Amino acid sequence: MNIVVLMKQVPGTSTVGVDPKSGTLRREGVPAKTNPYDLHALEAALALKERLGGTVTVLSMGPPQAEAVIREAYSMGADRGILLTDRAFAGADTLATAFTLSQALKTMEFDLIIAGMQSTDGDTAQVGPGVAEFLDIPHVSYVKEIHGSSGLHACYGSVSGEETGLPVGGDGSAKIKVTADLGDVLVTQEVSLPALITVTKDTNQPRLPSFRLRKAVSDRPVEIMRAGDMPASSETYYGLAGSATRVERIFPPERTVVREIWEGEPRELAARLAAVLREVAVR
Repeated sequence: MNIVVLMKQVPGTSTVGVDPKSGTLRREGVPAKTNPYDLHALEAALALKERLGGTVTVLSMGPPQAEAVIREAYSMGADRGILLTDRAFAGADTLATAFTLSQALKTMEFDLIIAGMQSTDGDTAQVGPGVAEFLDIPHVSYVKEIHGSSGLHACYGSVSGEETGLPVGGDGSAKIKVTADLGDVLVTQEVSLPALITVTKDTNQPRLPSFRLRKAVSDRPVEIMRAGDMPASSETYYGLAGSATRVERIFPPERTVVREIWEGEPRELAARLAAVLREVAVR
């Protein structure tokens, strides 16, 4: 089974500057880390690989330093890493980001794409489904459980149900069964492959990077793709130029703290507190 995991590097601190012209985050000189939700996506992919065989490829988009995300994935068991990095990609909104990732995926063979349900710097949860829409493949968001993986067999680029041992649909395609957490209801469904799923933090517990594996793969290359390598090579599709939205303003919320110390008998303090709460509720 060929699995592609979408991973992103995000700021490792809440103190991040904003470019006043573009409205985008200033990431230079800011501590960075792998998006925590994407680690759950990687763990899901590695668990499937251990049961089925095949490969796990990590696909990331960002500045050159985002290579660290792929290096971390290598030390956890990923086989291949591709970094989409080009000044033309800078400032992309969720639409342009999803388009860019989908263009790279069109050059690859895959059976399943797994992404974290959202990133901690954007929290939109739009990129994963957007990629699936651009690729015209089915997708399921907020997956908390992947069922029946122990009975599956390797796909290796093929999505024929007869070859994979997966449940077979009416069109002969292989399927994978998942349960999605939609807040007030859990939905279990089968989705035809190739497909994309986004996973929640309840899906698994990500493994720790292996120091021994990190040393073994220290010289493994990270493949680089730029705008000119994409099927749609016009830069008008990428970055700010290809974005449908613009951030007008980003600012930290105002924080006001009012502290009072009351002294008195419990009954008196309780009545006073109740009066204050009623006043706040009226406002």
